Amino acid sequence: MERIKEHFKTWFEQDKRLLSLLAIDNPFPYNPLIDGLDLLLLAVLTETSPSGETSHVSYEGERVQIRTVSPAVLEQWLSGGENRSIIQWLVRGDILLDRDNYLLQIRETILDFPASLRERKQLVEFSGFIRTYLQAKQDLKDNNMLDAYGHILSALHHWAHIALIEAGIHPELTVWRQMRRFNPGIYKLYEELTISPETLEQRVKLVLLACEFSVMNKMKSCCELLFTILMSREEPWSVMDLHLHPLLTDLHIDLSLLLQKLVKRGYIREVAVLPSSGDIDALELRYRCEAAK
Repeated sequence: MERIKEHFKTWFEQDKRLLSLLAIDNPFPYNPLIDGLDLLLLAVLTETSPSGETSHVSYEGERVQIRTVSPAVLEQWLSGGENRSIIQWLVRGDILLDRDNYLLQIRETILDFPASLRERKQLVEFSGFIRTYLQAKQDLKDNNMLDAYGHILSALHHWAHIALIEAGIHPELTVWRQMRRFNPGIYKLYEELTISPETLEQRVKLVLLACEFSVMNKMKSCCELLFTILMSREEPWSVMDLHLHPLLTDLHIDLSLLLQKLVKRGYIREVAVLPSSGDIDALELRYRCEAAK
């Protein structure tokens, strides 16, 4: 594999657009970390297509995936939650080329896990939790037990990720067996849901109840980034204003759902204003957070 890395390193060195080149080996034959291929090469280019490019090649009998990405997209992946493998790639990968120490600095930032990155990840995970938790409640009401089980298991994963972020640990770098040490309570619920002798309905109801009382209390801390944005100006924000905010535009969150839950909990207020269309019968709802709750 080292000869293959050296070959592509020499090849990419000639590309003046290249900022950095990272190589990630596949640790096990069926590990999905790099989509089942033998080697992943991540090339960060100053100029590439907006979404980057992906190609598969065969070299000396090994299957190699080559992905090109711009710095903007790479940094979007880091906080947006779209590509959960990116943290593992950047932390565990072998940096072959690194002009101006670009990837080395990103790796150091990841390992430091600064508060700004934690805030973004908490918001993403809490949004995922709210969506799957509410879907599980609806599935239970509709007597769709297997769907309820799948959704509450997803909600439990988001809860575990929130706990890890609070502990300063990237959720992408850990697995469930490590949760016993980081948060025994969540691990116990995971066991109750997956291996308890109780009926499926009883297990789902137990975890739903735990989510209701434990995770909902984390709404304030998990949505701190959203509160900060809402309080950054006097006039209320439209949902579109928030979608386009630089700190939110790259995040994969259910913003409308989050806003409605925050309104119901009294953390933010809805304000009805006259829309630009002038239609007084269809007032636009905007949102404000006047002070920390």
